[in-house]
This record gives sequence, C-alpha cells and structure tokens, in this order.
Amino acid sequence: MTANISPTISKTSAALEALALTCVRGEKQLFADLSFQVSSGECLHVRGENGVGKTSLLRLLTGLSKPESGDVLWNQQSISSESQTYHRDLLFLGHRDALKEDLTALENLKMCAAIDDVVLSDENAMAALRRFGLRGREHLPVHCLSAGQKRRVLMARLVTRQARLWILDEPFNALDIHAVAELETLITAHLMLDGIVILTSHQPINLLNLKVLDL
Repeated sequence: MTANISPTISKTSAALEALALTCVRGEKQLFADLSFQVSSGECLHVRGENGVGKTSLLRLLTGLSKPESGDVLWNQQSISSESQTYHRDLLFLGHRDALKEDLTALENLKMCAAIDDVVLSDENAMAALRRFGLRGREHLPVHCLSAGQKRRVLMARLVTRQARLWILDEPFNALDIHAVAELETLITAHLMLDGIVILTSHQPINLLNLKVLDL
C-alpha cells in the first residue's frame, strides 16, 4: 500500500519513519507495505473509516504492537532496539482517557509525571490544569468529571510532559469548540518548537505543516 501523503518541506533534526508496515488483526489484513516519514515541525493526520486500522497503526508506531512485517524507525534507529530512548521522547494519548477514575485530576497528572520520570511540582501541575479550564476541579475524583473535562486533564499532560513526539488517537473527541481551538494552538506551538505530531481525527484539521495519510 502506498501512502497518500501531501508534500511538505523535509527536515532532518528528528524523524519517525515507517518502513513497509503490514498489520494483521485476526484473519484480516488491515494494511500492507505502508511507508512514510514525519519529521521535525510536521503533523501527520491519519484518516479513514472506522475499522481500517488507524488505531492499530498508532499502536505500531508507539511499539505497543508488533507489525506482521516492516519496521518503525526513530531517528534512523529501530524502536524495538532502542525502546528506552524512544519512549523518553514519546507521549502517546490513546482513544480512551487512560485516567485513574478514583484519583483526582491533580493526582492523575502527578502519577503520569512519576511514571514518565518527569519532575512536576504541585504548583506547575495546578497551573496546567487551570490553563485548560479545570480551576476548582483539581481535587475532584476523575469519575466526577465530564468526558470533555477528562480530555482537558490529558491536554494538561501535553504541557507537563516534555516529549518530542506526540502520538494522539482522536484527541478532539468530547471537546467543545473552545477546547478544540486551544488544543490546535497547543499542537501548533509544539510544531513550531520542532516537535512532531501524529494524530487521528474524524474532524477537519487546520494545523501548521500538515500531512495527510489516507488508509
């Protein structure tokens, strides 16, 4: 399968490359011989109908799943051989919230930072939560938050976790129009600092240096 990707200016300071990936789930082949590269300052929008393999592709790119064949390279090194280095540079937010429902928004943010080996003070964590409209809800258990508020907790993680590569599965889901605009601004700022973003979304996206992959 040849990826249909819109051209952008190539950069070389960091890059994620898929090499002839083939993905099989059960007895179904979702895609085969899929190759592309995303470099510093670029955003790749993965599009397609439900069931074509968008989330499966993201799992391959994060190393959570193994391809039937092919490889994924981070800065020209296989992510399977350099997994520790790769995961220091990676932030993956899946389609599900991946939050601990019995912990507060603040505790979730602090827990994620500890798992990522990132030093995060209470002051900075609170500031991040308030930035995304969670003032007064920092100490509420996550199960008390709406779906959109839970996504805002994850948005706060984007600014507290210093990662070069963001892989985001449907990050705009459950967000109102103001939160969508704020997330687009956050992603744009990341790209302007030579970050890399790969995301899925059913919504139209207007972002800097946008490439499109149609599965």
